[in-house]
Amino acid sequence: MYIHLGQNVVVPKKGIVGIFDMDICTSSGITRSFLIKAEKEGEVIAISGDLPKVFAVYENKGTKKVFLSQLSSQTLLKRWDTGDFEA
Repeated sequence: MYIHLGQNVVVPKKGIVGIFDMDICTSSGITRSFLIKAEKEGEVIAISGDLPKVFAVYENKGTKKVFLSQLSSQTLLKRWDTGDFEA
């Protein structure tokens, strides 16, 4: 199964470590440090030029990517639960 993260970016669900709301999670210094480190290591992929609402951590065979998405966490949760690419 796959999940559509926005702007034609689709990844396998089994590789998703977590989907996190930017407003809630970035209030933590640990999360900010994680995102800064991921950016420096070239692991961050901005799906859209819009202000991101969530970040999704994806890992496959030891390779980590952090996707920044303009979609809301509720939209991605609905897509996760239903398997609907256009929810």
